[in-house]
This record gives sequence, C-alpha cells and structure tokens, in this order.
Amino acid sequence: MNKIEDMCHRYNALKGSRGNWETHWDEIAERVLPRQVGFLGARADGERKSQKIFDSRPQIALDRFAAVMDSMLTPRQSKWHNLRTTDESLNRQFAVQDWFYQVNNILHQMRNSPKANFAGQNYERWISMGAFGTGSLFIDFAAGVGLRYRCINLRDTFFLENHQGIIDSVYRCFKHTARQAAQRWGEKNLPGKVRKALEDPKRQNEQFEFLHVVAPRTDYDSGRADARGKPWASYYIFVPEKMQLAPEGGFTSFPYSIARYVTAPEEVYGRSPAMTALADIKMLNEMSKTDIRAVHKLVDPPILLHDDGILGGGATTIRMQPGGLNPGGVNRNGQQMIQPFTTGARVDINEQKMEQRRIAIDDAFLVTLFQILVDTPRMTATEALIRAQEKGMLLTPTMGRQQSEALGPLIERELDLLMFHRILPPMPDILKEAGGEYEIVYDSPMSRMQRAEELVGVQRTMELLSPFAQIDPTVLDIFDRDELARLTAEVSGVPTPVLRSPETIKKLREDRAAQEQQMMEMQAAQPLAAAMKDAAQAQNLLRGAA
Repeated sequence: MNKIEDMCHRYNALKGSRGNWETHWDEIAERVLPRQVGFLGARADGERKSQKIFDSRPQIALDRFAAVMDSMLTPRQSKWHNLRTTDESLNRQFAVQDWFYQVNNILHQMRNSPKANFAGQNYERWISMGAFGTGSLFIDFAAGVGLRYRCINLRDTFFLENHQGIIDSVYRCFKHTARQAAQRWGEKNLPGKVRKALEDPKRQNEQFEFLHVVAPRTDYDSGRADARGKPWASYYIFVPEKMQLAPEGGFTSFPYSIARYVTAPEEVYGRSPAMTALADIKMLNEMSKTDIRAVHKLVDPPILLHDDGILGGGATTIRMQPGGLNPGGVNRNGQQMIQPFTTGARVDINEQKMEQRRIAIDDAFLVTLFQILVDTPRMTATEALIRAQEKGMLLTPTMGRQQSEALGPLIERELDLLMFHRILPPMPDILKEAGGEYEIVYDSPMSRMQRAEELVGVQRTMELLSPFAQIDPTVLDIFDRDELARLTAEVSGVPTPVLRSPETIKKLREDRAAQEQQMMEMQAAQPLAAAMKDAAQAQNLLRGAA
C-alpha cells in the first residue's frame, strides 16, 4: 500500500469512527446553529433548517459567547499580545525592544487588514467552538493580499493527535466543480472522470470530492530546499480514484489554529457549552411550544355550545370577529348559550420555569458571568476589581487552553509566513546571535482580568496596614510606588505609549525638586527682604528728624 492509499484508508476510518459525534453535532445545530445542520448528510441550498427552534435564547447566548471570546481574547481595537525574549538582559537592549515593537505592529496591521478577513473568520471559529466544542482556522499567505484566514467547517475536517495530545494532522474534505478543479490544478493534472465532466459543457458545474491532508513529514530533511525540507507535508487527493493531484507540498509551520473548549480523556474533539446546556435547550423549546398553545387557547379559546342545535335559527357559524352578531346566543332567560372553555391553566407559571431554563443556558455560555459588570454599573473600583478577579479565576482553565492551543500556534504561523515573505525588518545581530528565540506575552482583557488578583492582594495589604501607618507612616515604605503604579496601569489596560519611561520620570522629579528648592529659597528670603526694607525706612526717618 502506497502513501496515498494509506491516507485514503485513514480518512475513511476517521469518517466511520465519528458517527456519535456527528449525531450529537446535528442535534445541537438543529436547535442552536441551524445554518450548519448537515453533519449526517447533505442538505439542499436554501432548505429550511430551523424547524426545531421555538425560543431564540440559545442562539442569542451562542452569539454573545462568541462576542465575549472575541472581545476578551482577540479584540480588534487593541494589541492583545506582545513579543519578547526569555533573556531579560536582551529585553533591556533598545535594538531588541525596537525590533519586537516593529514586528508586533506589522503583525497586528496585517492581521486586521480588511483583505485578511481575520475578524469575521475568527468570530466564526468561536461560534463553532461554542456550539460544537471545536473550531479551526486556516492561515495562509496570498500574493497582493498578505495574511489570509479561513474558518473551516467542522463537518469537513478530521483530526489526529500526537502522543502529547496535540493535534498535528488534519484531513479536510471539500468539493470542487470540474471547472474549479481545472483552475486550481490544471486540466492535464485532473483525473479522467473530472476531465470528462470538464469537456462536457453540461457537466462543468458537477461537483467532485477532494481531500487535503496536512501531517508531520516522516522524511523531513532540514537541509533540503524542496518540499522535503518542510516539516509539514501537504497532499491533495482525488478520493474516488485515490489519485494525488499535485506534487507533494509542505508547510514550514502548522497552517491550522484549532480551538477546543474542553476535552474529555482520550477524545480528540472538544466539548462545548451547547453540549452542557443541551438538556435545558430541549426543555426550553418544548416549554415554548406549550406556552404558544396555552396563549393561543387563552386568546382564542374553544367555544361551548348548547347541544339542541338551535343557534341563530339553525345557523352553525359563530361570528367571532369584533362586532359580530350571533342570534340565539342567549335564551329567553338571558342565559348565555355560547361560552368560552377555560381550563384555569396559568401561563405565568410556565413563563417562570422557562426563565429558569434561559438563565441556565446563559450560565453555560458564560453570558451571566460577563453580565455582572453591566448590571451593576455603580460598583466602586475595588468591587469591580474583585469581580474581575473572580471571573479571571473561573475562566483560567478555559482561557489557558485557548492561549496554548489556538492563539499560540496562530501567532507562530503568522510570524513564520511574514518572515518567509520577508515582510519583517532585519533581526538585530545581538538577537540573532542569541538564537532569535521569542515568547508571547498576552495582553488581552482576559489576561489582565486574570492578573487582577495581584492588585486585589495589594489593596487588601494596604487596607490591613492602614491602622499601623497612622502610628508609623514608614511602614508603607515596603511598597515601591512606581512599580505599584505601573502594575495598576497594566492591569487596567492603560496603553504603554502614554506612560512615561523611568528616565523621563527621574528627570521630571529632579526638575520638580529644583523648582521646589527655588521656591523655598524665595520664601526664606522674603522675611529678610522685609526686614531690610523696614530698616531702610527707619534710617530714612532718623535722617529726616536730624
């Protein structure tokens, strides 16, 4: 069995082994994300996909979850990470600082370019993770465009983990028409079936299944300049004929950024907030259906009629419209012959139970957690800080996984592409000699929220020391006020450019001290000048008297 046949067999095995997952995903999609229904089979374009949704809260909660992840981890309006070396002595070198500053700026500019489409595709990745537990982003470079991002549908992607539990292989199934396949690989490289469809004008839009495989290269040779010199192998395969469509390619870095919400032991795919809330979502939909029927009965109730069949002179039609006349509706004694049938059911009780389900769904999607600051805008700074600390503690496991599994590989892939295409400035010699190693320092709202614990500890310590400081103010000398101010600014998200450097602060304080010394000297000289003036006046008076 050759390499291509082995990949096709592995692909078929991956498809056959995730039936339980796809059933679960379709069940979720039908109630939370109807536009992605179709894991168990193809759906026609324009087909209605929301027949099981009777309450929109789960969809709203999913949208808010994705918005929270986007704004807290990868906010477009700010630089949510920085770069530095692991060597503190190098970090203090101006050339190194300046290079990392330029690289970070270029990276953010390329990522947020309108042509890159990062914001929209990354949001779709968070949507997929919130609904199905897994979302993947493909990062590539396009000539004339720069960095390019694309969210890959989970329905079409299959993953393999290495021995460390890290996803290192992706099998992606996709479809091309005969015309699209010819545009991508050339007519001469197409299989016979596709070429025949291309030659027939009526079949040029017929779709065929293809497979893209990205996996670690087993015959990797770093000294080579061809595909074998790249650690990640890339294959395009025509599945029906197990035929390779193009020469073997490769990547110098893993081209996917895969986000998993949480994972269970020995499971490759992630589990999602929607899975946690699925029971509440189902119950809410059933209760909504019941509520709709109950309200309908209250507004337009069944009618009770007398069984003698005499109503309105034998008429069988009851006029329910406003102003309608129903002869025979009362008897000679004034008793109503037509009455609504009411069961006495209370719709408000069902509404209360539905609201409980909605709150549970919001909790699962983290909506409630991030709504605290919005609902209590009059909190003091200390209260807000404590709230932020609490949220940071609760979200640390989830967000830590996103930084290590999704954002870290994303940034590494971006930097690799920018270096390969020579968009970054030349690396300083001092950094190059040290190996060019770097680390990612996250500066997103979420990372600052997790650091809020540091400020809370400082505040509590100062409150405890306050009684002692009234007796001996020197007890507060334990705090480095400059470092405390910088820590507060960092955690609060103050932009670095607006903060003065230590050198500028030192000069400012020296100038201020000189001004204060001058003022003190002037103030000290004022009594002497007054005394001299008085003495001069007295002397003048004496001279006048003489």
